[in-house]
Amino acid sequence: MLDPALQDWKTKGDFYSVQPLNLSVFAIDLGNPQAAPKDTALMVHGFPESSYSFHKVVEGLRTRFARVVLVDLPGYGFSDKPEADYSYSLVAQADALMQVWMQMSVSGGHIICHDMGTSVTTEIVSRLAVSQLPAWFEDGVQSLTFTNGSMVLELATLTLMQKLLLNKKIGPTLSQLSSYKMFQGTIARAHGGTGDHDLSGEDVAQLWQFICLQNGHRKNHHLIRYLNDRRRYEKTRWLPSLALAAERVPVHFCWGDADQVARVAMAHYLKKNICPNSTLTIMPNVGHFCQLGSPDVWLESVLSFYSTNNQTN
Repeated sequence: MLDPALQDWKTKGDFYSVQPLNLSVFAIDLGNPQAAPKDTALMVHGFPESSYSFHKVVEGLRTRFARVVLVDLPGYGFSDKPEADYSYSLVAQADALMQVWMQMSVSGGHIICHDMGTSVTTEIVSRLAVSQLPAWFEDGVQSLTFTNGSMVLELATLTLMQKLLLNKKIGPTLSQLSSYKMFQGTIARAHGGTGDHDLSGEDVAQLWQFICLQNGHRKNHHLIRYLNDRRRYEKTRWLPSLALAAERVPVHFCWGDADQVARVAMAHYLKKNICPNSTLTIMPNVGHFCQLGSPDVWLESVLSFYSTNNQTN
């Protein structure tokens, strides 16, 4: 039976059709749907998460943003999790996200992303950099906040589970053997938070419930493919595009320094080598799933950027 908190989350949203596969994609629109882009926050979740990963911080975000939009990407949360046809590539995920935003009449906003969501966002940024975003969103990126994502893959420390899932021979079998105990261990090792910044048992159990919907835990070898896209496009497309886009929009790197996968060295590299004019915020002792394990610190760090830098465009 679905956790009542998760069921309540579902009642807050609606489903949208994403073509050409007619995928049913879940999204939540909080606040004023007529809010201007400068007052809109667009949240993009990571792997293996969903929009619910932001449930502890949405009310805090609404003290700054009149509208907060959250989407479960295909393969995650309440959205469809196709076994075949859908590639789960970052390009496809960006396309799906843009389709949902269009149907929600989102004309722009401040993109706040985490983990895999940083990769989906950099694909959107690459289109911004060469003026290839659709007319309804052409100037809609008000700012970019990246939190704990493997944006520089060579600096990431992938977990053993991630490496095995990427293996074409082992990955499918491993997905079939997926269990809650294995998941608990993988999440704990990746998170790396300390003391008050650890994930709770409830946090992990809820993550697992979402993954198991539509047998999603048997499809992790499909979902993890996004890391192959990072290898393919990171140096030739995404990071150069981010450097160009940073000349047009404010960029914020907000990082928990206890992350054991997307290590803090990554944030320093991005600040020094890709976006020297960006803002860098380090969250001490905070782990990978920062908005879940340390929601108060995360909120203070993110909202401080918008307050201090007056990011209203």
